Order: sequence, then structure tokens, then C-alpha cells
Amino acid sequence: MIRAFDTFTLPLLRRLDPEDAHRLAIGGLRLLPAMKPRVDDPKLATRAFGLNFPNPVGMAAGFDKNAEVPDALLRLGFGFVEIGSVTPKPQEGNPRPRLFRLELDSGVINRMGFNNDGAEAVLRRLAARARFGGIVGVNVGANKDSVDRTADYVRLIELFAPVASYFTINISSPNTPGLRNLQQAAALDDLLARVVDARERVRKSAGDSPLLLKIAPDLTLQELDDVVHIARSRRVDGMIVANTTLSRPASLRDQVRAKEQGGLSGRPLLRLSTRMVAETYVRAEGAFPLIGVGGIDSGGAALMKIRAGASLIQIYSSLIYKGLGLVEDIKADLLSTLRRTGRDSLSEIVGADAATITAEPWPE
Repeated sequence: MIRAFDTFTLPLLRRLDPEDAHRLAIGGLRLLPAMKPRVDDPKLATRAFGLNFPNPVGMAAGFDKNAEVPDALLRLGFGFVEIGSVTPKPQEGNPRPRLFRLELDSGVINRMGFNNDGAEAVLRRLAARARFGGIVGVNVGANKDSVDRTADYVRLIELFAPVASYFTINISSPNTPGLRNLQQAAALDDLLARVVDARERVRKSAGDSPLLLKIAPDLTLQELDDVVHIARSRRVDGMIVANTTLSRPASLRDQVRAKEQGGLSGRPLLRLSTRMVAETYVRAEGAFPLIGVGGIDSGGAALMKIRAGASLIQIYSSLIYKGLGLVEDIKADLLSTLRRTGRDSLSEIVGADAATITAEPWPE
């Protein structure tokens, strides 16, 4: 069914403005009939952050910003879904056009600017679907005009704790002016101290809520040293590596659209984001698991992320070019690798290549 859906819809969606195509895709998923997802092979099961994932393939934040279709995505085979980014107040984001396909590169540039319906509307939707189960994380961000951005994150932790499988603290979007400054040591230490305190305050009434930190791939290694040290000292539960990049690889073929402002994602981000996964993995020293994001458009790319140090992976941009069938393709390739090598779990190869990758020349 998914293959037929991709065959019919992908050519149509690619003819539309990217943001219009995205809204149409969300609308289509809302109409998806209820069905039981195919049961995953137990070899693909992954435990991380105290949660049991049926498979390691997640939908990254940015696709379902407003928690409109998390259950449809879970039924299509994702092991988990991350909604958002959500801000306390509704936000229109940056002016359109703000989303661009780099067709020749299988890449995407966006400068969306945390457009979302706001916490109240998203919370209402998540509360209504809570009985369905499944792992649905909440990616939280600050409003552009907020006078105390850290307070925004604290408020969102308090609001969403009863319905969030986990939280992602997003301080790495390049499209909200000044947001990435929260990755600097002093600001990050204060932020994590306050959000961890908020999580502990609501733990008794709302249950446990793992906290993950999402970072940019554009950090220097010295900055990464600081970020990982603070994350470990504040005992966050994991990190997501990485968000979109402001860099533009010289290898990009679509040089016209490459000049658009915003964060670059998709295949051109694969090497840089994978290097950052490995660099983060060796610094974390097993203190917490990682989710690898950026440029994953095949089982081979997913395996590369896992061997670099990711326990879980997320995809989004590649679905624009490969369709929803990519989810099952990745899972089939990962399972085939386990069977071929006689392994029982992906955890046996997490980080296997991390040291080697960190010794290679820096990706350009």
C-alpha cells in the first residue's frame, strides 16, 4: 500500500511549492485509515533513555510540527515520532517562501522560524491521543519575541510532561535569531539546570520525562567539548546530533538555491552530521545514548550513523525524494545486516567506527 501511495503521490507533490506539498502530505496522512502496523522483528528493538523502541527509525521534528498525525506515522512503521518544535505562544514563523528543494543534491533549505500552533493547541491534540500509546517525543523551542527564552523551555516542560514520551530541548535551529547562543557554555548550563529542575518538580505527578539536547552540526570541537561536558554534568538523558547546517558544501550542484538563507538538510548533510555523531559519542563515553540525524536516505546511511555512535536515527528530508517506503527499506537493510553478521541487536555495533571516523579529515 505504501509503495502504491509513493508511486502516485511523489511526482504530484514534487510539482507543488514545497510548503504546499507538505501541507497536502499532512492532510493525506490525516485521512489514512486506521490499521495495525506491521510487527517489527525483535532484533530491531532498541532501549534508550529508559524507553523501549520497537525499531530505531524515527520521524524527526519539523514534519509534524503541530501533532496532527503522530499515530498515522507510527502506523506506517516509524519506531517513534518527534513532534514540534512547539513554542509557548502560536507563531507564524518567517515570511514565505521559506522552504526550498535542492533537487540536484537531494537536499532541502528551510528558514521556517518555529512556525506552529502554540502550546495550548498542541497539548490538546497530544492529550486526545494519549491512550493510543507509542513513543511520541515533544521538541520544544522559544518564541522569537520572548524576553526570557529559558523560561519558555521551563514552561513547556511543565505543560507537556504528562503527555510527552521524551523532550527535546531545541537550541540549535538557525532560523530564530540568537537561539544558537544558548549553546554557549554559561547559557547552556543555566538552561539545563532550570529544565532539569522543572522536570524533577513534575515527575511525581506526570511520570518520568527523559530530556534530550539537540545540537547544531556547526559547533567547533572546543564548543562541543563544553556542550557534552555540561550535558553530562547536568545529567541529561541523551543528545540529538544534529540540526540543519548553515554551511554550504562546495560539492552542491544547485548553486542558485544554495544561496537561500536557512538551514541545509538532506543528503549534503550526511558526512558532517555523521562526523559530529562520532565526535559526540567519544566525548559522551557512554554517559547517554545519541540519536543521529542528517542525510539518512538509505539503510547504508542509517548503518553509518549507528556505527558512528547513534543508538537511534531520525529521517525527514529524504522522505521528500524517497517517499514513505524508505522507512521499511531502512529497517529491512538493518535487519539484513544483523542476520548476515550473526548479531542479535544493533546495540552491538553502536559506535564501532567512532574512533576511526574522528581520525579522518574534516568533511568539506
